[in-house]
Amino acid sequence: MITVLLVDDHALVRRGFRRLLEDEPDMEVLGEAGDGRTAVEMALALRPQVVVMDYAMPELNGVQATREIRRLLPETFVLILSMHADENYQRNAMEAGASGYVLKSEISVDLPAAIREVAGGAIHGLVPPPNTEPEVDLTPREKQVLQLIAQGNANKDIAAILNLSVNTVSVHRNNLMHKTNLHRTAELVLYAIRKGLVSPP
Repeated sequence: MITVLLVDDHALVRRGFRRLLEDEPDMEVLGEAGDGRTAVEMALALRPQVVVMDYAMPELNGVQATREIRRLLPETFVLILSMHADENYQRNAMEAGASGYVLKSEISVDLPAAIREVAGGAIHGLVPPPNTEPEVDLTPREKQVLQLIAQGNANKDIAAILNLSVNTVSVHRNNLMHKTNLHRTAELVLYAIRKGLVSPP
């Protein structure tokens, strides 16, 4: 059983996380905290395997609280949740000792899997070290589609903008994922930012 502490300054968000994780047979939510300082105190008291931590919070922010938890409880892993796809946010989380980084837009499909990964000692969703990413040869049309994906457009919106069929856009999206070896929309967004195709949000 993976034990989890939920940390977010919005009670409704915490309730949603709890409901999501209660459907997972291998996870148990030990408690909730609404700010970074309380998170550190509760982590010391409950000693969860994984702390799911919002990036932006009062008292201590998620990065500061992560650094403190990792210093005091090196056996506890921290998974950061954020609205920001910017790799600078990810690097801050990684340098503080976080084992994972999940965009809030991807939580419903990504959170349980991410918790399992970090509980097993793996790294989830954090940017690779600089200059380790191989160059990928994208066609001009694939770059256009990638830019529009990174700007938050759905396939039907991209089809309308580029005057293509939705099926054609789906083919381009699949080609992008195959060429880049990325499997989530959030990863494509980060890739587009790293390559300078779009500006960070």
